[in-house]
Amino acid sequence: MTPSLTALLCLGLRVGLRTHVQAGTLPKPTIWAEPGSVIPWGSPVTIWCQGTLGAREFRLDKEGSSAPWDRQPPLEPRDKGKFSIPHMTQPYAGRYHCYYLSPTVWSERSDPLELVVTGVHNKPTLSALPSPVVTSGGNVTLRCGSWQGLDGFILTKEGEHKSSWTLDAQRRPYGQTQALHPVGPVTPSHRWTFRCHGFNRDKPQVWSAPSDPLELLVPGVSGKPSLLTPQGPVVASGQSLTLQCRSDVGYDRFALSQEGGQALPQRPGRQPQAGLSQADFPLGPVTSTHGGRYRCYGGHSLSSAWSAPSDPLDVLVAGWFPDTPSLSVQPGPVVASGENVTLLCQSGSRTDTFLLSKEEAARPPLRLRSKYRGRHFQAEFSMSPVTSAHSGTYRCYSSLSSNPYLLSHASAPLELVVSASHPQGYTVENLIRMGVAGLVLLGLGILLFQAPHGHGGTQDAARS
Repeated sequence: MTPSLTALLCLGLRVGLRTHVQAGTLPKPTIWAEPGSVIPWGSPVTIWCQGTLGAREFRLDKEGSSAPWDRQPPLEPRDKGKFSIPHMTQPYAGRYHCYYLSPTVWSERSDPLELVVTGVHNKPTLSALPSPVVTSGGNVTLRCGSWQGLDGFILTKEGEHKSSWTLDAQRRPYGQTQALHPVGPVTPSHRWTFRCHGFNRDKPQVWSAPSDPLELLVPGVSGKPSLLTPQGPVVASGQSLTLQCRSDVGYDRFALSQEGGQALPQRPGRQPQAGLSQADFPLGPVTSTHGGRYRCYGGHSLSSAWSAPSDPLDVLVAGWFPDTPSLSVQPGPVVASGENVTLLCQSGSRTDTFLLSKEEAARPPLRLRSKYRGRHFQAEFSMSPVTSAHSGTYRCYSSLSSNPYLLSHASAPLELVVSASHPQGYTVENLIRMGVAGLVLLGLGILLFQAPHGHGGTQDAARS
């Protein structure tokens, strides 16, 4: 073999050995983060790198950094490295790899670890279209939305069947962005709870705060709760409103749905008294969006099943139209039991419907279509025959068919008094007539009493 050939072979062996060492002959380590890889702003996080026994050093690289991001000696039994971040902020977000030295050879790089910081942007909204209440086997579309111009969303399904989807945002008017994702078929076999985060594509590991959780609800057949409001079904704009969902079944959680609404708030159940569970849903101060039809559901925390829906409750918001109708009564505000009474609601403004409500009544207001008579729109609410149960304070409202849950201002209150019926069928008019007749008879009696005394006096005068 010639000297030149021997030199080339030796050089090749050295290059091959150096390349083999640089590529790594040790198994690649495992990398993970505790308590997880998605960390709220300001919270601590620890990155772990685990290799083989006898490691001398662990290094951590962050993509985009030219030098090793950090290096740490191994922890006993010398197979694991620990990299601590005391306060998670935006500069720490990114993609990491780790590797180790054992004893003179560097391992391969680990698989990447995506470390995400949340809370940099405001939380997006998460809603279900057309409704978060879904029939068993049905489909629904989830909508993530933001007013901060975010161009991507992460949708996450929580619980035992975890999943996540990265969604491209669509531009909407006025700077809003949104992303839609179909879900289904939805069944009651497990919970369907979702959250979403928003981000910008140029910083994919910098996320917003999480949206409020949204749980899809599949109605069941167990005992339906009752839904009521202490304020009554008609509330004034700006007034506080609380809806109460109650049941004697012993549910420990309740959900409230609004017809046409895309949210499904939940509240834990409490026991105001033995055998009764209840949850309060405060909705005030009331705006036009609170007007609508509501139902509630009961459930158990350890189960994905929900009850049958409660009977519907309509919430009517007064004060959204400048109209103030008038309310009058015939034959008058004080009537006897058994009489016929008509309450007349009138307005000079065009309206489709009139509503008549009674203070402290559990039943919803009466509704009648308006009629145009004598330059007024009006409706006549007839009560016949009336009883003492009809006594109370009444008000009327007007509304338009385009939104039947928004009402005008209330009319002035009208107090109706229903007295007990008079004995033997005597009416007030009959009693007056009897009183007049009694006075006449009394007058005649006085005259008859005086007449004999006057005659006797004349006879005495004649004798004298």
